[in-house]
Amino acid sequence: MTAVSHIKVKRYQQGQISETEDLVALEEPLEVRLGYGVASDRQQERLAVTMRTPGNDFELGLGMLYGEGIISSRKEVESVHYCETVKPEEKENVIRIELSEGVEVDWKKIQRHIYSHAACGVCGKTSIDAVLQDCQPVDSEDIVLDPLVISTLPARLKERQLVFKHTGGLHAVGLFDINGNLLEIREDVGRHNALDKLVGAMLEKKQIPLSKRILLLSGRISYELVQKSARAGIPVVCAVGAPSSLAVSLAKDAGIKLIGFVKEDYYNVY
Repeated sequence: MTAVSHIKVKRYQQGQISETEDLVALEEPLEVRLGYGVASDRQQERLAVTMRTPGNDFELGLGMLYGEGIISSRKEVESVHYCETVKPEEKENVIRIELSEGVEVDWKKIQRHIYSHAACGVCGKTSIDAVLQDCQPVDSEDIVLDPLVISTLPARLKERQLVFKHTGGLHAVGLFDINGNLLEIREDVGRHNALDKLVGAMLEKKQIPLSKRILLLSGRISYELVQKSARAGIPVVCAVGAPSSLAVSLAKDAGIKLIGFVKEDYYNVY
């Protein structure tokens, strides 16, 4: 599925107006349905609808379930597939994640059983307490960071942001090793979706928790992104933008090294 769309625009440049074509990032709804229960009595619930850039949808669904604490490993998921019996406009915009038969779902613990859009998140002290109860503290004490490595991360990420390069309209997250080697990258119109896709990809590779790894965000650091990082066991979270106060607080409680405003010769450690 393509992540961009061709549109006609009127472009003003150097005092002249001309008609031309441009590329914009796609933004479409993805509905995530959850199948669970014993084989003789399978149940289905609509978990969430999120506005996302099409692509890596199965990873997005898996990452969302892992971040919400619904699953703790890939083996708890039997299958992921697009739903076929949907309206034409919903084709490849609805997925169903089938949990393994023995996996129990506690709907009272699910914190984001809502409709969401690309900029949304959850907030509040109750949510923080729930996150820390579900996550083991992240061990970052023994990680020694090279300032020269940290300062080069944004350039390394930008080189691989293919859709952003053509549209300028997507967020990106990159997963690096301690030496600054880029291991995975995901792009999406939503920050949290990009991270869910990356976590879902690492779940597929059975590499969770992501110890001795560095996460780089192309924008700011929100509370929800720290929450998802803590859940995935990521010890170092960096961004080209600023963290919120709640993000700093959660990172401290979770044991995450938090770094913002990463530039070629400058960054802040919180």
